[in-house]
Amino acid sequence: MTNTPLKNDDLSAHWMPFTPNKAFKAAPRLYESAEGLYYTTTEGRKILDAFSGLWCSNLGHCHPKIASAISAQASKMDYSTAFNFGHPDAFKLANVIADQFPGDLNHVFFTNSGSEAVDTALKMALAYHRINGEGTRTRLIGRVNGYHGVGFGGISVGGMVNNRKFFGSLLTGVDHMPFPYDASVSAYTRGEPNEDPMKYLAELEAIIALHDASTIAAVIVEPMIGSAGMFVPPKGYLERLRQITEKHGILLIFDEVITAFGRLGSANAATHFGVTPDICTMAKGINNASVPMGAVIADKKIYDTFIEGTKAGVEFFHGYTYSAHPLAVAAALAAQDIYGEEGIYENVQVNAKHLEDGVHSLKGKPHVTDIRNIGYAAGLTIAQRDGMIGARSYDVFLKAYEHGVNVRSNGDTITIAPILTSQPADLDPIIDALGKALNDVD
Repeated sequence: MTNTPLKNDDLSAHWMPFTPNKAFKAAPRLYESAEGLYYTTTEGRKILDAFSGLWCSNLGHCHPKIASAISAQASKMDYSTAFNFGHPDAFKLANVIADQFPGDLNHVFFTNSGSEAVDTALKMALAYHRINGEGTRTRLIGRVNGYHGVGFGGISVGGMVNNRKFFGSLLTGVDHMPFPYDASVSAYTRGEPNEDPMKYLAELEAIIALHDASTIAAVIVEPMIGSAGMFVPPKGYLERLRQITEKHGILLIFDEVITAFGRLGSANAATHFGVTPDICTMAKGINNASVPMGAVIADKKIYDTFIEGTKAGVEFFHGYTYSAHPLAVAAALAAQDIYGEEGIYENVQVNAKHLEDGVHSLKGKPHVTDIRNIGYAAGLTIAQRDGMIGARSYDVFLKAYEHGVNVRSNGDTITIAPILTSQPADLDPIIDALGKALNDVD
């Protein structure tokens, strides 16, 4: 195989996800290798990864311990079905994960992605109520601007318009709470905005009153809103949400695909915010995205209901060919060791303030109308150009790439999510490149 650069004709067969294909293939950006904090392009340019891959390469790229674990497992056992068989490391990993979650969240069901984890969690919630003698609880509640993957369940409870509008009526019996952020009040907030959470949660009470709690199975939210542009709910929001769902016997699901394993400086957002839901989803950082993997962790009462409420046979008619895939498990066990051995969560706690100060130093730069941050995550809102959603922010993304840094553009936002091993000297070039990009764009 030669290293001859691909021509546009060679790119046409690959229908790329969440990408403007025509624009990309006219001017492709191709990564050839990666190590630590950097990608290397096919032209040999080093690009600082300021988005942890896609919120997922928390430990940096090609970590030798993870690569070694995958290689060793591939030589030992490449695949084992999870249907009526198991392998010891899958049970070991489930215990490692359960030990990091609060309360009685202690039963782990493995999937292959965040999207699959969300659909699994929704099915788990619906089946739980049915087995528990409350089969009328079939309604689901998500949130405006929520992102829960791209399965039909996930886009139904999700609230991002472009992810929904092309695909018909989706699941029935789904409502959406308001987006819990008001830029006119909370712009440029550091951490959690200081607003009354009931400003947003009163609508949830109204939805419950409209349909009656006896018809509602679950509420699903991102503890920190990621894909919509990195927004943080107000102080007390998650606590009040937990109180409301408990009062009405509604399950609360935290979608922790982004927040689990260090993004906030804790093992998960449930721990960080001190709020324990009934179910959490996870993926991405579980094994540093080195092999596709996701998971759902459920409260003991949910697991026990399935196990004790089924007289014989399969208790949960759900699963995937690649659930607890041996290579993914090996990568996850190595990654979980690294989080502890290298003090990753502590690094985020120590250096998050440096990132916060850096990103807020961009206030006053051209086109910036809002800045938000928490942990190792930050979002900027970029003013529209001529009423075209995302046109200017996409140009900021392209200019940042020209300056050697990979950030994320989505709608009218720019998001950064540095690799969790990053030190202050690694964070500063991200801010510098963004500042230059903002100055470059008309």
